[in-house]
Amino acid sequence: MRSAAAWLASARPEVVDEFLSGLGDEALAALPWLFEFWALPHQLPPDGAWKSWVIMGGRGAGKTRAGAEWVRAEVEGARPEDPGRARRVALVGETVDQVREVMVFGESGILACSPPDRRPLWEAGRKRLVWPNGAVAEIYSAHSPESLRGPQFDAAWVDELAKWGKAEDAWDMLQFALRLGQHPRQVVTTTPRNVGVLKAILRNPSTVLTQAPTEANRAYLAASFLNEVRARYAGTRLGRQELDGVLLEDAEGALWTSASLEACRSGAPERLSRIVVAVDPPVTGHAGSDECGIVVVGALTEGAPSEWRAWVLEDASVPAASPADWARAAIAAVERHGAERLVAEVNQGGDLVESVVRQIDPVVPFRAVRAARGKVARAEPVAALYEQGRVHHLHGLGTLEDQMCRMTARGYEGRGSPDRVDALVWALSELIVEPAAKWRRPRVRSL
Repeated sequence: MRSAAAWLASARPEVVDEFLSGLGDEALAALPWLFEFWALPHQLPPDGAWKSWVIMGGRGAGKTRAGAEWVRAEVEGARPEDPGRARRVALVGETVDQVREVMVFGESGILACSPPDRRPLWEAGRKRLVWPNGAVAEIYSAHSPESLRGPQFDAAWVDELAKWGKAEDAWDMLQFALRLGQHPRQVVTTTPRNVGVLKAILRNPSTVLTQAPTEANRAYLAASFLNEVRARYAGTRLGRQELDGVLLEDAEGALWTSASLEACRSGAPERLSRIVVAVDPPVTGHAGSDECGIVVVGALTEGAPSEWRAWVLEDASVPAASPADWARAAIAAVERHGAERLVAEVNQGGDLVESVVRQIDPVVPFRAVRAARGKVARAEPVAALYEQGRVHHLHGLGTLEDQMCRMTARGYEGRGSPDRVDALVWALSELIVEPAAKWRRPRVRSL
């Protein structure tokens, strides 16, 4: 993503000189306050007659600045002859303190964004901003939805909607209050979370959406912050939500949830008893085929089965590929991790699956497995291992975890086939479920 300022910063010196020399004194003085020049594309309002504009992004992606600038543009007007269309504005956050400290007084808040000659006055006693042109913005807490019953507005800025405790009630009350002017509308700035009110807003035909990851705004973020969060969260489901700004949905009644998967995050142990690579091959091998699920799992299987633990080490799945391509990827994973066995489902391909693998590596330890039960029935014992805290995830498994959170007792509620989950199930069945079922504690013989 590039702004006009980014284009200018990378332009040749003569282009920069020509641009700046073409600006008058007033234009040069106004340039720091001209948000359209500095803004990234996701920070600018979309065209069209929308009712709600949702700016959904990662932490530090510039959402607050975009919301503050939108309010300022609505109140001030774009040109001297345009006095502004909004006269009554609602500023709604989780608490009154958060509205005041982030949306009003924050480094990217309304006061910081306003030029000196247009800066509104903060009236602390009445909890409102008053602009020189008479426009007023009042602050409200989402913890008190009833406070929005009675007032009326022609514009609203809603911040961090996805974390409100009474989100649905507060949002509904705001919609009834947004009734002044020719076309009342609102902007929502939020990091995504799997909450019903946000998903309902996004499904509304009158809603428009812009998205951006944290990285989009890296010029204004500390390099140490970016390095730290990349190292800790890149490739995780939490990272996809908090850094990439992606709305991750857990299916209703899912066997795994985002919270449970984050709780099982762990580093790899110093040693493992066994490592296997499991493969769920696609039925066909053309561009429209399903993915080939390839998952690497290791386990410590010392003591009684209740003490056994497993670590998901890598999701090495590949997109639609020829049989030879996925076989190479699977064998490469075996070699990379020193796995003792390659396990592959053969329901669809039969002997052909092993034949393809043997063409790539004739001596690779191979075990064919055949599904006698449905996907859900096979997955439930594995989900039970997670509930017992006996399976851990390394970083970098975000796509696999997305599939896991869409696997329910009714089946898979995502697109295509859950190939990565199938491979995971086969691996954990090989390492823990099946051996535990066969395990018998040695009896102590009496003399």
